[in-house]
Amino acid sequence: QVQLVESGGGLVQAGGSLKLSCAASGRTVSGYAVGWFRQAPGKEREFVAAIGWGGGGAYYADSVKGRFTISRDNVKNTVYLQMNSLKPEDTAAYYCATRVRGGTYVPRGENEYAYWGQGTQVTVSS
Repeated sequence: QVQLVESGGGLVQAGGSLKLSCAASGRTVSGYAVGWFRQAPGKEREFVAAIGWGGGGAYYADSVKGRFTISRDNVKNTVYLQMNSLKPEDTAAYYCATRVRGGTYVPRGENEYAYWGQGTQVTVSS
C-alpha cells in the first residue's frame, strides 16, 4: 500500500507562485510514475503533469506547459509541482497519484493510477 499526502496549497494572487509537495509513505515510489491532477468545482478531474521514475519523461497539459514544473526527490520519496504565473483558472483541488508498476511508460489518464492523495486546495485570485 502507498499513502500519498499533498501539501503546499493556498491562496495566491494571479501571477504568483506555489510549490506543491506529494509525500509518499508505505513504500518507496522511486521506481514508479507519479502524476498530478486537478479538479475545479463543477468540472471533471483533469491531468496536469506526470513524471517518470527516473525524473525524466515529464509531461504536461497544454494549459500549464511553460508555467508548471514537475520534479521528484527519490531520497525524500516526494514529488513536487512548482506552479508559476498562476491564473484564476488554475483554481482547483490538486491531487497526486501513483501506481505500483514499473517501466518507462508515464500515464496521463486518471484511470491508470491506483493510489491517490486527499488533495490540496489552490485558489488564485484575480
